[in-house]
Amino acid sequence: MNNEAQKRPFVKIGINVFVFKKNKILLGRRIGKVGQGTWCLPGGKFEFGESLNEAAKRELKEETSLSANLKLWQIINAPRKKTHYVHFNFLAKKWRGEPKIAEPDKFSAWKWFDLKRPPKNIFFGHRKFIPAYINKIHFVDRRKNNKLL
Repeated sequence: MNNEAQKRPFVKIGINVFVFKKNKILLGRRIGKVGQGTWCLPGGKFEFGESLNEAAKRELKEETSLSANLKLWQIINAPRKKTHYVHFNFLAKKWRGEPKIAEPDKFSAWKWFDLKRPPKNIFFGHRKFIPAYINKIHFVDRRKNNKLL
């Protein structure tokens, strides 16, 4: 790889999972440099060689100890000034277990929130996910001027 290719920005792939219990959604309180104290869906980065479904199951298990049957629900293209993620968001149709803090270096709590009244301090990378879910929007893209299509 030449130096120019190494400097070129690249797109990252995020994997997230919506887990519901009645009309409540499971969110985790983040610990760390990025998004400290904000709430987010279980999820993380896609790893080389995985299927999208495998990645979602792995992230859910690693972070919450839950196992689930998953369905791809949303694709969200989210370019920002310094990063660009494409998120594949899954819906846990049937899940097993009780949420636990399986990664105490990344999360301080897992909590159920009313879907229509989520906390105000949602992680900046996930802010559009819940409104898009409520409005049954499965695909979100952005133009260069960041206007949603």
